[in-house]
Amino acid sequence: MTSGIFLIIILYLSSRDRLGSRETDPGLRTAQFHMDLWSYFTLQNWLLDFSRPLAVLFCPLEWFPLNKPSPSDYFHLLYNITTPFLLLKLIERSPKTLPRSAVYLCIITFVMGSSMHLVGESINHRLLLSGYQLHLSVRENPIIKSLTPHTLIDSFELLQYYDESLGHCMWYVPLFLVLFLYFTGCFTIVKAEQTMPISAWLLLGPSGLYYWYLVTEGQFFIPFIFTFFAMMATVVHQKRKGFLPDGNGLFLLYSFSLSLVLMSVWVACLWNDKVLRRKYPGVMYIPEPWAIYTLHLREKQTDPSLHDTVQDTHCRSV
Repeated sequence: MTSGIFLIIILYLSSRDRLGSRETDPGLRTAQFHMDLWSYFTLQNWLLDFSRPLAVLFCPLEWFPLNKPSPSDYFHLLYNITTPFLLLKLIERSPKTLPRSAVYLCIITFVMGSSMHLVGESINHRLLLSGYQLHLSVRENPIIKSLTPHTLIDSFELLQYYDESLGHCMWYVPLFLVLFLYFTGCFTIVKAEQTMPISAWLLLGPSGLYYWYLVTEGQFFIPFIFTFFAMMATVVHQKRKGFLPDGNGLFLLYSFSLSLVLMSVWVACLWNDKVLRRKYPGVMYIPEPWAIYTLHLREKQTDPSLHDTVQDTHCRSV
């Protein structure tokens, strides 16, 4: 419901004012692959987003007590600043004039959603260190079941909603919309520009792998696949006019295609996992990578005294 209302507002604003290059004919300009922006974008996605849970797991608790911000929180704060900045710089280089109000609204909503997610994920990471199991629902987790009074469980479910549902919705939907709006301007009639340079091929693997992680961990496959289908429809529509994607458009399209292939392999490998099937019922079965960690890997890697260590460290920090 929230996503639908947001999309209607964006479509309305798309017909109003425009932002981007003053050149409106994509066939009359010279397109260049934005190696600098795509490199920064890919690097910050891996360092500030993917590495956040790793920072929580491997940084000593004595350095970052549980009642203080963790390295993951600082990474998320930086991500909330750098990503909107890079998206705006990307839109500035678009050869097509883009709807100004739609872009600004997407960026504002993105910052609100990712900031909401920052708070929820910060608490979830601390629960993870205390024995929280991501492959189980909130009410099925042993450490949540023992809470008294039981009304506290409702509070944790509300936290889960702000983190995993509303926060992800306000984070991913604007992100994919901005990328799609940028993609609509990445078309040219110049044959020399209808290929990707070697630098783009080198970035393709890390970029596609990150989008796989983003969609599987964020549990937002539907906005992703709709964006991919919209890209394909735009390619077919522009091809009838004699335009084909330039290097930047091909990079985005191939990155999404690679992540879709990786998701298919991921789902196929975990299709018969009965425990994960309980948390992810139905046809839209895309398990989270960190749920796999708590289900199959943490028991093999975690010291049995970790839970006591967490409690002792927390007590000393209070």
